[in-house]
Amino acid sequence: MTFYHFTGIKGSGMSSLAQILFDSGEQVQGSDYETFYFTEKPLRDRNITILNFDPDNIKPGMTVIAGNAYSDDHPEIVRAKEIGVEVIRYHKFLGDYIKKHTSIAITGAHGKTSTTGLMSHVIGGYMPTSFLIGDGTGSGKQDASFFVMEACEYRRHFLAYHPDYAVMTNIDFDHPDYFANIEDVYNAFQELALQVKKAIIACGDDDHLQKIQANVPVVYYGFGAQNDFAARNVVKTTEGTTFEVYVRNEYYNTFTIPMYGDHSVLNSLAVIALSHYEEIPANLVQERLNSYTGVKRRFTETIIGNNILVDDYAHHPTEIRATIQSARQKYPDHKLVAIFQPHTFSRTEAFLQDFADSLNQADAVYLCDIFSSAREKNGNLTIEDLKKLIDDSEILQIDTVSTLEQYEKTVFLFMGAGDVHKFQEAFESLLKK
Repeated sequence: MTFYHFTGIKGSGMSSLAQILFDSGEQVQGSDYETFYFTEKPLRDRNITILNFDPDNIKPGMTVIAGNAYSDDHPEIVRAKEIGVEVIRYHKFLGDYIKKHTSIAITGAHGKTSTTGLMSHVIGGYMPTSFLIGDGTGSGKQDASFFVMEACEYRRHFLAYHPDYAVMTNIDFDHPDYFANIEDVYNAFQELALQVKKAIIACGDDDHLQKIQANVPVVYYGFGAQNDFAARNVVKTTEGTTFEVYVRNEYYNTFTIPMYGDHSVLNSLAVIALSHYEEIPANLVQERLNSYTGVKRRFTETIIGNNILVDDYAHHPTEIRATIQSARQKYPDHKLVAIFQPHTFSRTEAFLQDFADSLNQADAVYLCDIFSSAREKNGNLTIEDLKKLIDDSEILQIDTVSTLEQYEKTVFLFMGAGDVHKFQEAFESLLKK
């Protein structure tokens, strides 16, 4: 048994990996800031020790797994190197770990987390499966055949992986603090494609993914008739979505999902295509689709009276549009109020007009101050710059959430990758009074 210490254990990927190693019988502890973050709950549930950052946490005989948010001059990493303790970066460790399994890496600018959650649930009903989801959820099975993982393109971290399969949901410009432009993002995905060992399952409706070159088969899915796996005759209701799947223009099966929006059909198609490739029976796939309950912070609903509060990680214009589309399908007779907290100054600046256009699809818009990140404390703009582009939008503070009480029979979409949940919690407290 190895004793693993995680520096930055509350990071979404780090928390998931710590859970996997713990479930697999290893000794695990970690350190982080005291601030509560939703990724720590599954660690607490397993009684995994979480310490405050301190170089004295590092002891001889440990292996330190270092979160990518912390540089080599972090006091714990410095101490580890001083006393000869091995330090392995998160993505490097994960790249080595997945070699023991049939690995499925799920990547893309949007939809990674939802697709990873769905894939691990469906595949897990067929064979023992370990999984790592970017919502801070991980599970390790000692007899796992498959390893399903979210693979993030940021800083090209996913190039540490040589997976058996890669699912590529889309290529879009994001992380403007790192990527220069869309071509830079495409080049990163192209590099990953050449590292895949068995097959790539890619969304053929995405123009960039249509150009991907690989040494393995590239299987395309999407709505377009040109795709290997095509969704046709889509029927959307307030209960979910039903669609027929055609494999290379031949009818394969009809599937029903308890999910909403075009993006949910595409995510499901990716899972159906990979399952078909691995010869998992369609009826088993449908059973698992039926029992899927979603991942954290992806259209997570709380119902209070005739109001629905939705917690969603959407922090890019494309994701905001998908969340609003899902809400319109599920609650067609409700008003939609968007409460949005931009994440990082560089992303807000790069997509300012696009954020305004996507948020304008809601019936009312409230904006929270820009959430800064550990790597970016300030920028060239404020939330007022976004407010100017959205008619009748308002700035929301914790002490002004009572303004939301004016709405009845409403879906409140709390969207963002920072701590937008604190606004939802404050509003929930008011409603419950």
